[in-house]
Amino acid sequence: MIEDAAESWPVVASQPLLKNWLITVRSDKVRLPDNQYAERTVVTHPGAVAILALDDAQRVLMIRQYRHSVGRLLWEIPAGLRDTDGESPLQTAQRELLEETGYRASQWHTLLDYFSSPGYSTERIRIFLARDVEQGADNGYEREQEEKYIVADWVPLAAAVRLALSGKLHNGPAIAGVLAGYAASSEEFSGLRPATATDT
Repeated sequence: MIEDAAESWPVVASQPLLKNWLITVRSDKVRLPDNQYAERTVVTHPGAVAILALDDAQRVLMIRQYRHSVGRLLWEIPAGLRDTDGESPLQTAQRELLEETGYRASQWHTLLDYFSSPGYSTERIRIFLARDVEQGADNGYEREQEEKYIVADWVPLAAAVRLALSGKLHNGPAIAGVLAGYAASSEEFSGLRPATATDT
């Protein structure tokens, strides 16, 4: 059976390199099974959630946001950091969907879990499928910085898949969510995990 499994090779030394409000960076000396050693840089990250919100017409709610590190305006699905103490992943997703788009959803499932860059980062992203979407009441949230310039639009799911495959979408959670959502739709979303599924 093919399934990822937890594993931890011994760390014989660790040196902190950087720490800020979001990430820490360290260098680990890892003992390999053959008793050799490898130096590995590790970026620790609180993790994130993303939301594939679909309406009754099978359209995806997408947002366009400026991303400074890559110098692009990227079309994405709503997302946010898991950096609020005591907030479950589902609660974070519900809050982010409302803050970034003004929409709420009454039906939620877990669509995907993945590590964004497991070669060096601990960042884990959970993508939720949100359906029965409707405009929410104003919660008084005020967008700041890049979020002030977010643009939202509805894109047919099949068209979003074509955009991803033609190289016109570059945001990882958006691509993963769109492709997984399209695959799940072919089975009428049966078999998806509940929104409260535990991390494995």
